[in-house]
Amino acid sequence: MPVLAPAQKKEVGVRFVFAHQGEGALAAQRYLMAGQLSLVNVVLDPGASLGREIGLRALPTTLFYDANGRLVDTHLGELSAASLASKLALLRKNTNRP
Repeated sequence: MPVLAPAQKKEVGVRFVFAHQGEGALAAQRYLMAGQLSLVNVVLDPGASLGREIGLRALPTTLFYDANGRLVDTHLGELSAASLASKLALLRKNTNRP
C-alpha cells in the first residue's frame, strides 16, 4: 500500500479500491495509521469473502480491472512503483486512454 497511496492521489483517471481482508475496522485503522497511509475507498472484509470469491491464493494481491469491470491483470506480493506503472500502462492501452 505504500506505493498505492501516492498513486491514488496522482492517478486522477484511475479509481483505487482497497480491501482490508480478514480483520475488523480497528485493525485496519491501526494498520493505516502505523503506515501513515491516507487512503480513499477502503472496504472492510473481515470474513475475507472477497478473496474466496475471486480465488485469491495469497495476500497482498493487487487486481487491475478495466473501465468495463473486466479483470485485466493481477500482481501477487508487494507492488513496486515500476510494477504499478507497467500495470497502469496496460490498463491505459486496453482502454485507449492517453
